[in-house]
Amino acid sequence: MAYDLVIDIENVPGALADVAAAISDAGVNIAAATCIGSGKQAELHILVPHPGAARHSLAISHLAISREREVVVIDVEDRPGVLADLTRTIAKAGVDLDLVYVATRNRVVFGAADLGALKAALQSAM
Repeated sequence: MAYDLVIDIENVPGALADVAAAISDAGVNIAAATCIGSGKQAELHILVPHPGAARHSLAISHLAISREREVVVIDVEDRPGVLADLTRTIAKAGVDLDLVYVATRNRVVFGAADLGALKAALQSAM
C-alpha cells in the first residue's frame, strides 16, 4: 500500500527541506514528491509507504498533514505512450482520476474517489 500525504507549506526557501528532514528522521522513505503553488502557500504531495510514522514525525516538527489517502502505484516501462495507454484503460472503465504523478523507479501514482474501480481497471491493463 502507498499513501499520498498532502502538506500545506509556506512557499519559502527551505520549506521542502524541513518536511523531507522530518520524514527521513522517522525512517520513512519518500517515494515521490510534487509541489504545486506559486503564491505564498504551496501544496506538497508526498508518497510514503507508512503514513503513521511520517504523521508523527511531522507533528513533532510542527508540520501538519492536511489530507491523507491511499493511492494506487503501478510499475511501468519507461517508454512513450505508457501513460496514454493506462489512462485510456482507466477512462474506459469510467473512473475519474483526481491525482496523477510520477514516482521513483518508473512508477506512476493514481488517485480516484473510487479506489476499488481504479484498482480493477488497472488490473485489467496489466
